[in-house]
Formats: sequence, C-alpha cells, structure tokens
Amino acid sequence: MPKARGEKRAVKGMTLIELVAVIIIVAILSTIGFTQFGKTIEKSRSAEAKTILGQLRGAQHAYHLKYSTYATAMGLDVDAPTSCTSTHYFSYSIPSASDSDFTLAATRCTSTDSKEPPASSGFSITVDAAGNWSGTAGYY
Repeated sequence: MPKARGEKRAVKGMTLIELVAVIIIVAILSTIGFTQFGKTIEKSRSAEAKTILGQLRGAQHAYHLKYSTYATAMGLDVDAPTSCTSTHYFSYSIPSASDSDFTLAATRCTSTDSKEPPASSGFSITVDAAGNWSGTAGYY
C-alpha cells in the first residue's frame, strides 16, 4: 500500500553521530577494563612474593634457633633470587637483620622476560620477624 503524502517512512540503521557515540563509549569502557586487568595481573603475581617471603621468614626463624641471631645475607635454603631473572617476578633481599629482628623485602622487577610486558612500576612488599606485612599499597 502506498504511503500518504507527508508521512515519514521508517528509518533503518543508525546515524553517524550515534555510531561515533557508541564507539567513544566502548573505547572508554575498554580503557578502564584494561587498566583494571593490569592491576589484577600484578596483584596475582604478588602471590609469588608472599609465598617466598613466608618461606624466607620461616628459614630466618630456623636460623635464629640455631645461631641465636638472624641471617644478614641471603644464604638460606629457599629458592629466592637476589636479582631479576626470567623465572621470577621479584628479587629478594634482607634489608635489615639483628639478633632480635629482621626485615625481608621483595622488589618487583620492571621486566622479567621478553615475552612479558614490563611491570607498570617496581613496587615492593616487606615482612618482618613478627609477621607484619607492608609495602606498596594494594599489592600486599
């Protein structure tokens, strides 16, 4: 049936302005999503540091029982690299140790492997003899 004069026909599809608006919204949402995804990945990698620092803490207490002092150098029986390697995301150190206290630190390597993008920042996680955790906010 033919349309009467003055009657508009139904519009099919989207205008260019609507399409640009949708593209802008999708771009903003994806940017936010990728940022949060990167933070989530870094938080999951901090599990390596927590595990190894926990092992080092236990080894320090065992060392203290044997020698009545805490180790000042990384010679404990724990696989904890003191420099960045392709097998670990962190390097580990003992910043301070005495007869009664110690601090262990894990520092995020800014790039560990050519297959992996570099970390956004070199954050750190520390633990002391009493088991108090600290470090860069959001990663411990």
